[in-house]
Amino acid sequence: MSLAEYAEKHGLKRVGARPKFAEYIKDSVRRIGFAWTLSSFTNEASDARTRLGKWWTFLLPAIQAATYGLIFGLILGSNRPENYLAFLFTGVFLFAFMSGALSSGSTAITGNAGLVNSLSFPRVLLPISAVIRQFLNFWPSLIMLVVALLATQNWPTWSWLLEIVVILLMTMFATGLGIIAARVNAQMRDLGKLIPFFTRIMFYISGVFFSTDRVFADYPLLLTVASYNPFYDFIQLSRGLLVHGYEPTASLWINCIAWAIVMPVVGVVYFWKAEEVYGRDL
Repeated sequence: MSLAEYAEKHGLKRVGARPKFAEYIKDSVRRIGFAWTLSSFTNEASDARTRLGKWWTFLLPAIQAATYGLIFGLILGSNRPENYLAFLFTGVFLFAFMSGALSSGSTAITGNAGLVNSLSFPRVLLPISAVIRQFLNFWPSLIMLVVALLATQNWPTWSWLLEIVVILLMTMFATGLGIIAARVNAQMRDLGKLIPFFTRIMFYISGVFFSTDRVFADYPLLLTVASYNPFYDFIQLSRGLLVHGYEPTASLWINCIAWAIVMPVVGVVYFWKAEEVYGRDL
């Protein structure tokens, strides 16, 4: 009998050993309050360094959308999609949330080396906390989006209530995305450097500021690929529910539900498999 087997027989466990998946999930759920508190304190610390504080959560989305509206509105000219301002604001705000979850999730492990090396807890809580922080910052954007919709005469309908479901699905997808990015950046720093470029590429191919049906009309392959792009699916489904002139098709619902289920499951399993190695090279 080896020393390791002898220790295990007497109830001793290796420090940092990966727990069974069921135990890992149970422990993560039990400690979810830690992720929420960490995200809240991180937000407060970030706001404390600026004069305007939390007002930036309102100002940044508005400035960003206004800038894109001015630039791309002039570039597209008569090729602008129908109901363009509402179209653009919906795309910009929703994409910002999903891309923010990806970016902040990617640094969840590498940016919290002290916690990873000194405390024992499910490391998946760190990217989850990063996504929670993005979700907390997302609410001011939603308020600005409602203001923009009303200002462009997109009056509320009963379909607006379904946007709550879309936000839930989008948050589930963003959580899985952030968890995957956390492991990728923790183990393969070179790939982590490419995440900003990936985010920018997704911005330009997700129909944030243009209609994919028009731009990709002569490229059926690109149009098909775009239809399975999760960023595009969530944005376009939200436009169908909130913006006049667009429809929430059944295929969009199916795609969004599929992404919301598959991404967090794959993300947690993928992250859990490397639980033992986080912190070794930080």
